[in-house]
Amino acid sequence: MKDEEAVTEADLEALVRGICFKTGPPRAVGVELEWLVHAPDRPSLPLTPGLLRAVLERLRELPLRAPLTVEPGGQLEISSLPAPSLTACVEEVRADLRLVRTALEPFGLALSGLGTDPWRGPRRMLREPRYDAMEQYLDRAGPAGRNMMCCSASVQVCLDAGYEEPGALGLGHRWRLAHLLGPVLVAAFANSPYLGGRRTGWRSTRQALWAEIEPGRSAAPPVTDRPREAWAAHVLDTPVMCVRSESGPWPVPRGLTLREWARTGRHRPTTREDLEYHITTLFPPVRPRGHLELRMIDAQRGADGWVVPLAVTTALFDDPAATETAARAVKPLAERLGPEAPPRGRLWQDAARDALHDPELREAARTCFAAAAEALPRLGASGAVADAVASFADRYVERGRCPADDLLDLSPEALASPPGLWADRAPAHPTTQRRKDVLS
Repeated sequence: MKDEEAVTEADLEALVRGICFKTGPPRAVGVELEWLVHAPDRPSLPLTPGLLRAVLERLRELPLRAPLTVEPGGQLEISSLPAPSLTACVEEVRADLRLVRTALEPFGLALSGLGTDPWRGPRRMLREPRYDAMEQYLDRAGPAGRNMMCCSASVQVCLDAGYEEPGALGLGHRWRLAHLLGPVLVAAFANSPYLGGRRTGWRSTRQALWAEIEPGRSAAPPVTDRPREAWAAHVLDTPVMCVRSESGPWPVPRGLTLREWARTGRHRPTTREDLEYHITTLFPPVRPRGHLELRMIDAQRGADGWVVPLAVTTALFDDPAATETAARAVKPLAERLGPEAPPRGRLWQDAARDALHDPELREAARTCFAAAAEALPRLGASGAVADAVASFADRYVERGRCPADDLLDLSPEALASPPGLWADRAPAHPTTQRRKDVLS
C-alpha cells in the first residue's frame, strides 16, 4: 500500500523467523478473553448495530488497563498486557472485567462465557473491508467461518516462547508440548455443545468449527523441534485471505499464497504490513506472535471461570517439574494425532466430541491438573487461584466431566430461559437432575 516499503520473499521469511519467536527466560503471562454479549432475560434477542455503538462509546470511556476490542458478531475481547506473574495478570484483568460488567448493566446486557452462542445464529455487526473480505473468503468452505466469526468466544493463554536452548523451558519443548497438550485443554474446558438453538453433537462446537474452515487457515505446521523453519514455511505457503486496499472492497484472490504473491507482485508488491496482517488471518491452535498464543480453549462461565485455564496452562508451561509431568502425561496421546495437522485428526475430534468421557484424555487431564495444583504455590499464585483450580478439578476432571455436560443436563425449556447464566458466582454442583440453576 501507499508509503509501505516493498519486501522480497527472502525478507518475508526472515521476518517470520524473527518476529514470531522471541526467546528468553519465561517471565510474562497474558490472556485474551472473548465474551458473547446477551440480554440476560432474553438471550435469543439479537444485538442491534445501534445498541452496539452506544455500548462501545460507553466502554471507550472506561479506565481499562487492557485493550478492549469488538469481534464481528459483537463479541467483546479484553487482551491483557504482558504481566510479570500469574497473580498480577489475574488481578488486572479481573479489575477490568468488573468495570465492563458494570458499564453493560444500564444497557440491559451482560457478558456470557460460552464457547458458542446457544441461542443466536451468525449475524455480523461490524461492516469493515477486512471483515467483508474475511466473510467472502471463509464462505467458500461453508458456514463454519461465519459461525466462528460471529458466534464463538474463547480463552486464549499467552506465554513466552522460552529459551533458545533445549530443555523443559526451551522453545522446541514448549512448542511440542503446546500441540500435544492442546486436545487435553479442549476436552477439560469444553463449553459449547449448542449453536444457534440446536444441540450439535459436540461438547466443544467451537473446536469443531475451527476444524471445518479452510484447512490451511486453521491447521498447524508440522510439529518438529525446529518451529521457526516449520512456521515460516507454513506462513508463506498458506493462501492470503485478501489484499489490503486503500479504497473499495479488498480483493479476495483464490489460491494465492504469500510466497507466490511475493514472487509475482500480483495485485501489488508485498510489504511487511501485508505479512503482519496475513499472520492475523491464520488460526492454528498454537499461534506464535513473539510469544505462544494457545487458542484452543472455550470461553468459560462465571465471573472468574477464565482464571482456571489460565492458571493451569501457565503452571504446566512455566514450572519445570510440572512441564515434565505434563509432557509424560500427553506423550501416549501422540499415537492418536493421525496424519492430519491440528486441529484436525482423530485426537482433536475425540476431544471436541467426547471431552473427558474419553478415558485417555481423562487420565491425562487428571495428571496435568494435579501437576498444575502442585506448581501453583511455587509460582506464587494466590490461594484463591489455587482453590479455583482445585474446585474445577473436583467438579469436572475427577468425574470425567466438562462444563459442556452441565449444559447438556438441561432440559430444552431450561436452556431457553436460563436464570443465572451470567451470574458472577461459581456454578452449582453437578447433579443428575435437570435443573434450571445448574449454570452460572
